[in-house]
Amino acid sequence: MLKITSKQFEVTTPIRERVESRFEKLERHDVQLINPHVIISQEKALFKIEASVGVPQGDLFAQAKHENLYAAITAMGQKLEKQLNRLIHKPEAKRNEAAPAAPEADLDDDYEEEYAA
Repeated sequence: MLKITSKQFEVTTPIRERVESRFEKLERHDVQLINPHVIISQEKALFKIEASVGVPQGDLFAQAKHENLYAAITAMGQKLEKQLNRLIHKPEAKRNEAAPAAPEADLDDDYEEEYAA
């Protein structure tokens, strides 16, 4: 259940639908979203959106500020999606792969054959 809170103004149906549509994009990755929470606030002329959500691999957090509330929601959603992609694909990333170790016996045999004479 997505929780949306705001102190300065009422969260209208179109705002709720936009936020929910961003979270639906995250759900397409077949990952369970744990306690998703969005906080919407207004700082002078800017809207600030903060979102935190737990996933089995860790926690995601993103915030975005923009003059347009819907643009801020979109930016926040894109940041969450990028973090989720990084978490999901981390095991298959090249930096995570260990170089296969060569068997020790093979190295010793080559050494002895080369220098034995």
